[in-house]
Amino acid sequence: MEFLSGNFLCETIVPSGELIVSRTDLKGNITYANDTFALISGYKMGELIGCPHNMVRHPDMPKIIFSKLWEDLKTKGSWSGVVKNLRKDEGFYWVYAEISGVYKNNELIEYKSIRTPISFEDKVKYQLYYDQLKKQNNEPIRKIIYN
Repeated sequence: MEFLSGNFLCETIVPSGELIVSRTDLKGNITYANDTFALISGYKMGELIGCPHNMVRHPDMPKIIFSKLWEDLKTKGSWSGVVKNLRKDEGFYWVYAEISGVYKNNELIEYKSIRTPISFEDKVKYQLYYDQLKKQNNEPIRKIIYN
């Protein structure tokens, strides 16, 4: 994988005390996003609603993390973990995400996600861990080339 955009290396810091909130339908399409989600992701609200939530999936994220996420949602009803997300401008931001089902009359109708900032130390730890997971699973690993 070769990234030629300088924006790809630019991190947006999620301010402490901020919550990024979204809801999706059962297929993962965004049905609600708060203003913080739009601001941090670089998208306008109209660009988020109705689109797949994985539009903010960063290529550094191992596929196995999202397989586990969906498995946990189906079997346990919730998932939590650290995620590196992709901004519209190809920058990125790190969050701790908690995802759970939303029920009406005991029927699962959608998912809600609340995301919060993480420490610099956790960003380094998870970037190294995710690189290792991708390598173990023969997924493309980040390669940065300067000319």
